[in-house]
Amino acid sequence: MNDERIDRVFPTRYWHALEDGRVQCDLCPRFCRIKEGQRGMCFVRACQGGEIVLTTYGRSSGFCIDPIEKKPLNHFLPGTPVLSFGTAGCNLTCKFCQNWDMSKSREMDTLADAAEPETIALAAESLGCRSVAYTYNDPVIFHEYAIDVAKACRERGIKSVAVTAGYICPEPRVEFFRWMDAANVDLKGFTDDFYHRLCSGHLQPVLETLEYLVRETKVWVELTTLLIPGENDSDAELRSMTQWVVEHLGPDVPMHFTAFHPDYKMLDYPSTPTSTLTRARAIALENGVRYAYTGNVHDKEGESTYCHACGQTLIGRDWYRLSDWNLTADGHCNRCGAPCAGVFEPAPGQWGDRRQPVRLRDFAA
Repeated sequence: MNDERIDRVFPTRYWHALEDGRVQCDLCPRFCRIKEGQRGMCFVRACQGGEIVLTTYGRSSGFCIDPIEKKPLNHFLPGTPVLSFGTAGCNLTCKFCQNWDMSKSREMDTLADAAEPETIALAAESLGCRSVAYTYNDPVIFHEYAIDVAKACRERGIKSVAVTAGYICPEPRVEFFRWMDAANVDLKGFTDDFYHRLCSGHLQPVLETLEYLVRETKVWVELTTLLIPGENDSDAELRSMTQWVVEHLGPDVPMHFTAFHPDYKMLDYPSTPTSTLTRARAIALENGVRYAYTGNVHDKEGESTYCHACGQTLIGRDWYRLSDWNLTADGHCNRCGAPCAGVFEPAPGQWGDRRQPVRLRDFAA
């Protein structure tokens, strides 16, 4: 919360003034209390003129077209391209962050591209993207900007995807997810100790976000857990997590178990063995999760989607490339007729595993 000159600002709603002259940000459970000229922990929401403002509206750290499976989303418009972008900053302080150069950045120069909402929507439409992903850093901290982009996209028939830790308060959560069509939520671990020690956060607000999304919205939800050796990969924790998911969210919410590699402040930890991911996937399936995946490793079996009723391969995957496709036009197994949970089109997309950088200035008016 250091003093910092503010360049471009955008008004926000979720805050209130305190009796001691500070203001409290009410966007996320951190509830940062800051003085004039200071920024909150996320570093992008600041106090100016006695109000909380967003300092990164209309500025991005870069744009790229990815396969939707990279978010990762395996049950939302498979095979289609998604226009991905983020800003800077984050409201958690994960010591294992794999995008720390952007999410932990306090340099506004990281935000290289001017990117108005209408320009992003136009670019997505012109480039044939079925969706736009708010990713790299957590979109809840650029709440107002993400919502305006999502509104512009919806007018053009473009879906919106939030890649988020779900660390957000109830009132702004409702407004934010009203404009999202899908979300991949990082369930980083399943103990409050893990969240407190390694993320400077708490588990319960994330669980509340997940229950809200699944029970009270139409947002398609998938979960990702980065398994860190010795921290959140024990059989006991994996059993507790997957049992909670089935009991509170249902068996149809896909879970992705992905491999950690040494990064940021955890360079002294080993990479996650593939066997750990396979074990996590097996525990999830045993506990009733119908769609469990491995990630950040090459594992065709762990990447593919299977019918929960007859076991047929419904969607084969090799990294981000689709192979088998055994879904009917309405998303059922073409062998036994059991439904596959998700958002599917009659045929899969053909984007493959390409990654294509995009210059937004090419689409500006």
